This record gives sequence, structure tokens and C-alpha cells, in this order.
Amino acid sequence: MIIHTIKELRELVKNWKKEGLTVGLVPTMGALHNGHLSLIKKSVEKCDKTVVSVFVNPIQFCPGEDLEKYPRTLEADEKLCNDAGVSVVFAPSPKEMYGEGHILSNDFLTYVVPPFFYTDKLCGKSRVGHFDGVCTVVNKLFNIVQPDFAFFGEKDRQQLIIIKKMVKDLNIPVEIIPCPIVREESGLALSSRNNYLSENGKKEALVLNRILFNIKTCYNKGIKDVKLLTETAYSFLNENHTLEYLEFRDKNNLEEKKVADNNTIVFIAVRVENVRLIDNIEL
Repeated sequence: MIIHTIKELRELVKNWKKEGLTVGLVPTMGALHNGHLSLIKKSVEKCDKTVVSVFVNPIQFCPGEDLEKYPRTLEADEKLCNDAGVSVVFAPSPKEMYGEGHILSNDFLTYVVPPFFYTDKLCGKSRVGHFDGVCTVVNKLFNIVQPDFAFFGEKDRQQLIIIKKMVKDLNIPVEIIPCPIVREESGLALSSRNNYLSENGKKEALVLNRILFNIKTCYNKGIKDVKLLTETAYSFLNENHTLEYLEFRDKNNLEEKKVADNNTIVFIAVRVENVRLIDNIEL
């Protein structure tokens, strides 16, 4: 079942709530793959009803990013959701989400702005305003669906941490359920943007998880100094890779780590064939 309007979805959820049913939400931008499917399956197992949103959110794209060419595969997404036992696919238009004329600047539209400390680093450093757009649309989805549980993948770990912070600070009555990264057999973390890569590009993209798993191996052998652990990465890089960042951050508040410990997450972003790829690993 697919719904395109907020009014219709709210009416449906209202009836579910009257029946005492629990509701799970899986927010996505579509182009669904096995990573999304893992979130959907967890929601279907845990909740009486599951809503999957499919919305390419324009306000989280920065100038020059891939908003126009971002893959849109609604028919295939709906089939995957139906096969997985999803109750409703919510696929609104930008006009439905942001109103008539939908002038998407924060000069005209109310945005939810997460703390600067959480957004001035990692992906937020090069994608200024990205997490404002993410928090705004996620908050709107929470208001529309009013889920008991919401499911987010750990591949976008900075996003996950920021959303958990938003939920806590704004007293939003939803439990955030983190879900592990799903990888191809090669080790490459699943992402809709992997579709932009050539076959050779996918091989070159394996540099991300090779660097991360090597760092974890070194950490398990007793190396805790972040500078030394960072230096282990450079032998994996070649002229086909542009390293954007490799950073060690606290898993709860993204504070920078000088010495790695069990609360450390290693974050990496690399461009391959001009496709920006991210990954992370918990030590």
C-alpha cells in the first residue's frame, strides 16, 4: 500500500493507535537495498505496523550535490516493501512536505538545527546545512507518523548520533533503534550511491573497510595512540582515492579522541570516481 498525502497517513495511523497497535518508522530516500531491508525487517519483527517513508529530501542536499540524479526507484521500492510485510509506503512530494511554493531556504522555512558541536565535523564540515535538513525532515516524519520506534542504520553514524540527540533534547516520544551496517560479500558497505561506481570503482572503494578493519586489528593488538593508528591507513591509499577525513570520535557525543578506547568510533570518508563514500567502525 502506498500513500502520498500527510492527511491520509495520519488518519490511518490514528486508527492503528486506537487499536493499541505499535508503529515502526523506517525513514529512507528510496533506491532501497539490502541495508534498508535489514531495517525494515527489524521493524516488521518488532512492531505491529511498519511505515517506510520514501522521500528524496531536497533540503539535505548541498549546492552541487546529486539531488537531481539521485536514484528514484519507487515502483521497485514499493514491491520490496510489500514483499517484506510493510504496512504502508509513504511517498510524499516536496510540495506535500514543505507546502505550496515550497521555498526551501531557512529564510522562509522553519528548520530544526542540531547543535553546532555535532555538525561542524566529519560529514557536516564539507556539507554545511546537511544535518539541518536531515533533522527537519526526520522531525516532520516523527510528527506525521508518531511512531513508537524508528530504525536507522549505523553506516550514517554521525546522523544517528545527531538524531538521538534531537530526540532527547526535544522530548520526542520515540525510541531510536540503531541497526548494524550491512556489507556486500566484498566488505563494501551498502549504499545507494554505490550505483554510481564502475566495477573497478567498487574494487577501489574497498579501501574504506580495509583501512577501518586494519585499524581495529591494530587497536586489538594494543595500539591506542590515534596518531599511530591513523598512520596505518596511508599504505592502503593510491591515486584513485581522495581521503576527505579519517577521524576518531566518541561514540556518544562525537568528541575528538587522542587516545582510542572502547567508546571510540573511527569515521572515514573517501572519494572514488568522484563518488563520496562513508564508513565507520566501533573499536
